[in-house]
Amino acid sequence: MTLVKFNPEARKMLVPGLTDVFDSIFNDTFFTDRVTTRVPAANISETQDAFHVDLAAPGLKKEDFKINLERNVLTVSVTQVAEGEQEQRNYAKREFYYGSFLRTFTLPESANINEIQATYTDGVLQLHIPKQEEAKTLSRQIEIK
Repeated sequence: MTLVKFNPEARKMLVPGLTDVFDSIFNDTFFTDRVTTRVPAANISETQDAFHVDLAAPGLKKEDFKINLERNVLTVSVTQVAEGEQEQRNYAKREFYYGSFLRTFTLPESANINEIQATYTDGVLQLHIPKQEEAKTLSRQIEIK
């Protein structure tokens, strides 16, 4: 069984179904897999005291990661060599394999680069980047007179 996307705008075309043909060709995973780079997704957030970077990288060990800091550029990389049994498999489709990747993040000047901490738990690499004391936001309630 094949699922086909329904596009209500296609009915307004001069030649109905023509765009469906092109969509099925160019939106097929055969083409998009070759264009999409295989890097882990990242969530970047900020709290009052720190910046947080979470990288979703399942199936790795903490020893696989290299985290480097040069100037204000934080680099997370993995170089993984395929082992025996996985190399012999003939995959029809492979979406969750990260053989090697490199992600770089430019840190703001308010980051305290001497206190960066990294943990890897349940397939997520978490980077905790504290802010410098003078960069932490002060908040207070202002009374209206």
